[in-house]
Amino acid sequence: MRAYLPAYEMETPQDLAAALERLAAESGVWKPFAGGTDLMVLLEAGKLPHKKFLNIWNLEELRGIEVRTEHVTLGALTTYAEVQRNETLAREFPLLCRAAAATGSVATQNRGTLGGNIANASPAADSPPVLVVYDAEIEIVSAGGARWVHYASFHTEYKKMNLHAGELIRRIRLTRKHAGWKQYFRKVGTRRAQAISKICFAAAARMEAGRIADVRIAVGSVAPIVLHAVRVEESLRGQRPGDAVLQAAQDALSAEITPVDDMRSTARYRRQVARNLLGEFLEVLAG
Repeated sequence: MRAYLPAYEMETPQDLAAALERLAAESGVWKPFAGGTDLMVLLEAGKLPHKKFLNIWNLEELRGIEVRTEHVTLGALTTYAEVQRNETLAREFPLLCRAAAATGSVATQNRGTLGGNIANASPAADSPPVLVVYDAEIEIVSAGGARWVHYASFHTEYKKMNLHAGELIRRIRLTRKHAGWKQYFRKVGTRRAQAISKICFAAAARMEAGRIADVRIAVGSVAPIVLHAVRVEESLRGQRPGDAVLQAAQDALSAEITPVDDMRSTARYRRQVARNLLGEFLEVLAG
């Protein structure tokens, strides 16, 4: 059943300050609307419960990719297509470009935004595992000021996050420290395009003399929020990739994830594929 459009209201603020003032003045009444790639699906299905939205698509303060000596900062309205076209991201943060290329269709990539993907808070989203691996930070703004939070601790439970009424995600910041790291990304879905992931696996490691000096691993679709696989990382640091190390890491991953049966897959399948992808990552490190 489609939604009844006259029941919805949308306003377009002239700038970020006006948007934040509106959100503060009527707390909980208005919600941001950017690319709309998730919200329009709910609207079409008649399942979009909220009725009042602020159109933030044209706010220049939320756009742009800024490259500095230590960081690359992306505005919350950066689209997946813009991510793929950026030379610095392609060279230094290839996992983000791979995740962007794996997200939806070309139309979705032209309209969908990183900030919207974060705020949608789906554990099956493609870019969040990459943001965890890159130890991203996000800037949150309101009429009262701004604050930075580590993305790995931003989502607290399913569809819940460290974002208060009246706040917006403004920027995502990535530290330029992964030069020379071996990096791996794999999305497993029903088909190669326009599929919600059954498993989304992102990882990166710094090797020294054949050993894993440092490592970051994150997995989507295996828990209520994107999982930062801390126990797996601990089992790998200081080790040489090999069969015994792989078995211990896979067992740690099996204990750390909590997959479920749903319409896209089964918990058993997700657990086995997650183990297999970890094996592929260690093959990359060994190679």
